[in-house]
Amino acid sequence: MNSKTKNRVLGLMLTILVAAIMLVGCGGSEATTVSVASKGFAEQFVLGEMYALLLEDAGFTVERKGALGGTPVLHESLLNEELDIYPEYTGTGLLTVLQMDVMSDPGEVFNTVSDAYAEQFSLVWLDPAPMNNTQAIAMTEERANELGISSFSDLSAQASTLVMAGPPEFAEREDGLPGLQATYGGFEFGDYLAVDFGLRYPTLMSGDADAVVAFGTDGEIFANGLRVLTDDKGLYPPYQVAPVVRQSVLDENPEIADALNKVAPLLNDATMQELNNRVTGEGLEPEDVARDFLVENGLIDG
Repeated sequence: MNSKTKNRVLGLMLTILVAAIMLVGCGGSEATTVSVASKGFAEQFVLGEMYALLLEDAGFTVERKGALGGTPVLHESLLNEELDIYPEYTGTGLLTVLQMDVMSDPGEVFNTVSDAYAEQFSLVWLDPAPMNNTQAIAMTEERANELGISSFSDLSAQASTLVMAGPPEFAEREDGLPGLQATYGGFEFGDYLAVDFGLRYPTLMSGDADAVVAFGTDGEIFANGLRVLTDDKGLYPPYQVAPVVRQSVLDENPEIADALNKVAPLLNDATMQELNNRVTGEGLEPEDVARDFLVENGLIDG
């Protein structure tokens, strides 16, 4: 082998070596693509974007599928392998998907849905956040203090002299007024104002209602400093949120769990109310709210 040939061979070997080093430094191959979706309201937009940003920070390529629909659509998308991850609530999994009886203990609910999803659907629930976006009733602090009301039982005892506002269907739904009346007795309000969903809080703050149908992490609770009454007899199950992931995707990419579980402990009721208010009250984009929160808490770089 002459010197020119040797030089060519050495040059080729060097090129291959450099390319191999570059591939190892970049993870050896193109980043895995993971799809993320959400339901169609502010809290879900924020959560879905948090998941996407955390996954990107962990080296994944994320396909954002946006708001695909409600629980049935998203659940079927997972089963049909058209989607990899979305944020779901434990109470929704229990009642809507599994159609089981109400349970009030958060740990029991999570373990029940986690086990059933794994067995029936090959789906995995990652760590749940402490937040609880359950059905709720809220009052202004001033009115609640004036009447000495802090729980559903307190409200039930005085309902006949009070006005409640909420969506029209709440007056008829099994988990609405009929459910409250069956569990607590009473809850026969002097008047029930059926209003559009978006008018619940304005009706309360104007003084036209004493109590309002709410959800535990509504941004308006934070914005108006409202009191969320305690469901002291456990009519409603807890609605903690967690990423639901296809088992096959997690088996191939176990680092997904590490990436997404980091945010769970930070999402309590007060925090989620504030984040939701930034979208629904202050008009910020969910993407900006999600990114700012993760950066502020050191979970991703700014």
